[in-house]
Amino acid sequence: MGLEPLSIRQMESQTEDVFEAVTVMAQRARQVMQDRFLDQAMKEGLESEYEVYDEVEELTPENYEEKDKVTTVASDEFMTGDLVWKNALEEE
Repeated sequence: MGLEPLSIRQMESQTEDVFEAVTVMAQRARQVMQDRFLDQAMKEGLESEYEVYDEVEELTPENYEEKDKVTTVASDEFMTGDLVWKNALEEE
């Protein structure tokens, strides 16, 4: 569940610039977080359409869903090669 140490050598297999690697992982982490916020907003929006304002969902151990941290998701996707990105400066 936690973030494992990242190998610089393995990062270099994806890109030669470590700073580029960190930037790509940070941007992907932001995207994952934004997707989670949008999913939550959509869920709450659907509930508000049905006028369910009097019920407040409390987090209990039974309905708690543990998710991987966004940094873990982003770094795993980067290290396995699932992320595809392009450098805007190289295209010009």
